[in-house]
Amino acid sequence: MDLVNWQSRLAVKYKPKGGGKEELISPIDSFQPSFSLGAEALHSVERTHIGVVYSPQQITFSLTVKAIGPVAAQLTKLALTGAPFDVVMIEADDSSGPQWSFKEVLLGDCIITSATPTAATISGAPAATFSGFSLSGSVAAGSDRTVIPEVAKV
Repeated sequence: MDLVNWQSRLAVKYKPKGGGKEELISPIDSFQPSFSLGAEALHSVERTHIGVVYSPQQITFSLTVKAIGPVAAQLTKLALTGAPFDVVMIEADDSSGPQWSFKEVLLGDCIITSATPTAATISGAPAATFSGFSLSGSVAAGSDRTVIPEVAKV
């Protein structure tokens, strides 16, 4: 793999719930999903690490886009209406074989909790950062897919 001349890029798309077409988020400055899996060691006076306590999993994200084109306005509308949507980060333009660790990261039922636009300046386009949480997520690495929150098996 030639690390200097990559033939692919990461692309981020969103799809509003309840209908609506999937939209490419571009240009994008950054997309940062965060998975907090909430496991804590349970200690005792007699021994250390006698078990584990699990708390609910949390998925959050931060997304920064340039305020050019319709994407910043569409995301602002989603934020103001509180409408749930899905965000998918995928590998795009894959003409030379896989170059990224994951084929897809999907955040389902996302809600934007804050939107922070930057000031308009004489040089450069302003940007807007959107932060929020997701009620579910999945990660695909090749043919293997992991889904959170994992449904308890009875």
